[in-house]
Amino acid sequence: MSDGDIAVIDEVYAAMAGQDFARLFELVDADCVITQDARLPWGGRHVGHEGLVNFGLRLRQFIWSEVATEAVFAADGDVIQVGRTVGTTVESGSAFDIAEVHRWTVRDGRVVAAHFSIDTAAMLAALGDATPTASTQRDQTPSE
Repeated sequence: MSDGDIAVIDEVYAAMAGQDFARLFELVDADCVITQDARLPWGGRHVGHEGLVNFGLRLRQFIWSEVATEAVFAADGDVIQVGRTVGTTVESGSAFDIAEVHRWTVRDGRVVAAHFSIDTAAMLAALGDATPTASTQRDQTPSE
């Protein structure tokens, strides 16, 4: 773990905020694994660049949000980001401001894993208890 790993994650957040997808794909390994609570409509396990795209598209079907970072630090070989996700739901326009923690694994300057934890109960309440479909609960691995 190095300060360079934290810098990579800072760049990831900048790329996401700026919708710079080319840069995001440079920073994220082609075999990256992204996970989030499967109870969320966009949650589950997403693999590779295709998984990253599917995760992002699914997320945007339900919410518009920005990450407000409160702290970023190295712990246990990973980069931990603590903050809030602030935005609105797509369906009703309901506002939310929910605590979150992101755990990033960086190897050789690229993200190889990311786990996004939020207050799931609060997000489901904001969504009106949206229930994920079976397809969002299974492995989102690209077909070969």
